[in-house]
Amino acid sequence: MEFVSIGYGGIVAADRLIAVVSPESAPVKRLVTEARERSMLIDATFGRKTRAVLVMDSDHVILSGLPLEKLAPRFGAAIGAWEEETHGE
Repeated sequence: MEFVSIGYGGIVAADRLIAVVSPESAPVKRLVTEARERSMLIDATFGRKTRAVLVMDSDHVILSGLPLEKLAPRFGAAIGAWEEETHGE
């Protein structure tokens, strides 16, 4: 299992990630509100502004203080390593 830093000391399991999205749109704001109501929201911003929202396969929603542009390459590297490991490429 590969872990990836989401900033400020927070890490997540890369193979459990479904999507990384911007927190600006109304549907994502609704997703965050619903996750908070269901106690499935993890705030990993450490008091900073939310710059990215991570949706996990466990139905958890994670808020990150790092922007999507910084997170995407980190997960890209982790996914590439995972594919090599599972597919032998």
